[in-house]
Amino acid sequence: MTAAIRVGSRQLLLVVLCVLSLYPLWFMLDTALKSPQQYALNPTGLASHPTFVNFQSVFSQWPFLTWVRNSLVATVVSVGVATVVAMMAAYAIVFSRGRGRELFVRTNIALMAIPPVALLVPMYTLMVQLHLINQLPAVIIFYCGLLVPFSVFFFVNFFREIPFELVEAARMDGASPSRVLVRVILPISGASTFTLVIVNAIFVWNELLIALVFLQANGSRTLMAGLALYQGRYVTNEPLLMAAAFLSVVPLGVLYVFGQRFFVRGLTAGIGK
Repeated sequence: MTAAIRVGSRQLLLVVLCVLSLYPLWFMLDTALKSPQQYALNPTGLASHPTFVNFQSVFSQWPFLTWVRNSLVATVVSVGVATVVAMMAAYAIVFSRGRGRELFVRTNIALMAIPPVALLVPMYTLMVQLHLINQLPAVIIFYCGLLVPFSVFFFVNFFREIPFELVEAARMDGASPSRVLVRVILPISGASTFTLVIVNAIFVWNELLIALVFLQANGSRTLMAGLALYQGRYVTNEPLLMAAAFLSVVPLGVLYVFGQRFFVRGLTAGIGK
């Protein structure tokens, strides 16, 4: 009886946490289905007369698809480059015999502690000199610099769980380091790599400060920077803004749903070792 009560309590707690996690999404959707007049009369209640006008206005009044394209390019390129660089660096740290590997790891951890806001002024000066302001490469370079230290730290800790004998066996068969990484290490670390990709993609997709500073032209803004532009100082069309915010969540939600199995495996990798 006691065990059943414990199981029931845990399940109830999980249900409550799930509801609390999904409530912001429900609030955004419910607000997006209201007209400005309905929202003014009842901001937190259910939409009495749901309307999809706000979703239509997002595409007709704003360059929403342009912002989505910019965010997609910045996310895919920066996450892809950071993942490849970090994987090669972690492989060299864990499986090579060169000197200074631990010093490199400690330096990498120190770089993780530097707040991005401290790099804004020097990076902005550099991008001005390179004539990259209002261009996506400016934020892509910045994002790569922020993602690589954490990604290296992540891969190093995972690669250390891989038996060194697998790498030695591949080397004895004449495989080059790049072939070992692609044919041996990458298949084993697929789930963890996918987990890292999702975490980094969420950061880049939702990042606001860097995008606001480096992308000042309306046509070059990312999605989050574009939405912040229409956050009025005195008057804001909340239903319209919530419709755009809800649409901005959809791509990451779809990515997580289709990769949920790999995401859970990546989070629990090595838990039983």
